[in-house]
Amino acid sequence: MVAAGDADQNSVAERLGIKPDMVVQELGWDEDVDEEVRAAIEEHIDGELLDEDADEVIDVVLLWWRDGDGDLGDALVDARAPLEENGVIWVLTPKTGQPGHVEPSEIAEAVPTVGLSQTSNLSVGEGWTGTRLVPRSKSRR
Repeated sequence: MVAAGDADQNSVAERLGIKPDMVVQELGWDEDVDEEVRAAIEEHIDGELLDEDADEVIDVVLLWWRDGDGDLGDALVDARAPLEENGVIWVLTPKTGQPGHVEPSEIAEAVPTVGLSQTSNLSVGEGWTGTRLVPRSKSRR
């Protein structure tokens, strides 16, 4: 039997557009990440999240990013390298008022320089916000 809280957590994978057969890579893991979100995604894909050493072609990258983590543009270039042609990068940042909060303008400035487009934002767990990035359409390159 699935408790109501479990159903809410399982839907986070669906809200992120993650399907059961997808290959999901996680970058920027640290002790502050939302373990419930991670567990829900792993349950949904029936497998583990891959780390930065993965050799597979990736469908979805989860990039946990905090203020002070370095250059977001460089991190996005690295995240994009193994990404499938139509793959998605979710930049997961602490919500406003949380330690490590990243201003939305920082993401907006980094995205175009690496050939990505920002499409949507959503709440991911208790303390994190997700920003969905996709490759810019070929006609706009």
